[in-house]
Amino acid sequence: MRMSYGTTHVLHGIDLDIHRGEIFALLGPNGAGKTTTVEILEGFRQRSAGEVTVLGTDPAHGDDTWRARIGLVLQSWRDHRRWQVAELLKHFARYYPAPRDPAALLALVGLTEQAGQQVDRLSGGQRRRLDVALAIVGRPELLFLDEPTTGFDPEARRDFHDLVERLARDEGVTVLLTTHDLAEAERLADRIAVLVSGRIRAGGTPAELARRAAAQAEVRWTTADGTARRERTEDPSRLVWELHRDTQGPVADLEVRRPTLEDTYLHMVHREDGAGNGDGAGAGAGGRGAGRAGTWSREASDAETSDGEAPDAETSGGEAPDGEKEA
Repeated sequence: MRMSYGTTHVLHGIDLDIHRGEIFALLGPNGAGKTTTVEILEGFRQRSAGEVTVLGTDPAHGDDTWRARIGLVLQSWRDHRRWQVAELLKHFARYYPAPRDPAALLALVGLTEQAGQQVDRLSGGQRRRLDVALAIVGRPELLFLDEPTTGFDPEARRDFHDLVERLARDEGVTVLLTTHDLAEAERLADRIAVLVSGRIRAGGTPAELARRAAAQAEVRWTTADGTARRERTEDPSRLVWELHRDTQGPVADLEVRRPTLEDTYLHMVHREDGAGNGDGAGAGAGGRGAGRAGTWSREASDAETSDGEAPDAETSGGEAPDGEKEA
């Protein structure tokens, strides 16, 4: 998949194959092309070249039936503030042929006690759970999450993560996540793609990305004379073995800190472009399911679509015609 605005190339050939039922994260710095990629996959923007399949349909030609199979949680959405929680959910449920039961859905997201409360009186965490309820009331096969926990306190973030994991594990929903919270991506994602300057720099599980980036682990210990030591190494197991051999016994205050997703991400983003573009997100371990799905989420202002927009996708690159612009 390619995207150009006049002579400016934004996406230089994106290839993705996302598995049905997995949680997939798209990471990248500002300006990397994440929003453009997501908008194309959701059908809100025309690509310049390449093929895209989302839930078996080209998103550029998706109809209402196709959109009903998608759920979208926006980065922020503040419409319908004066509606009561339960009434708003019932209102949105009427747009779908086989919606979830609103009362059961409120229980699922932990908002039963807030059913009669106005939306503008919800806390940030409660409002985010309502956003998820609105996104999944139509039983979507694919859920887009755009920076879902921005501004959350630690408890609200943990509860939201638990909910997302239940949707993927118990409901079989494919979850496609864009986030700048690398700890969130590391906890939730089965696989991750790193998008840099319009290209997929690498893709795979967090552990696979760490190995490809050759990020080093850090080993810390205290010597017999009480000196605190630390050493970075690509083979922490061997270093620990050598320490035990040399001390002929327990090593005081021994600690091994392996590379985090943040270490890996920063390494990939800041390494020289000449190092190569890495593997596509289709590489690496599979997700929870065996089928295909794919995509993630977009910030939009249309309140009526905030509960039901999100695709399942496959993309492939192609040559962009010279000077071709957005449709």
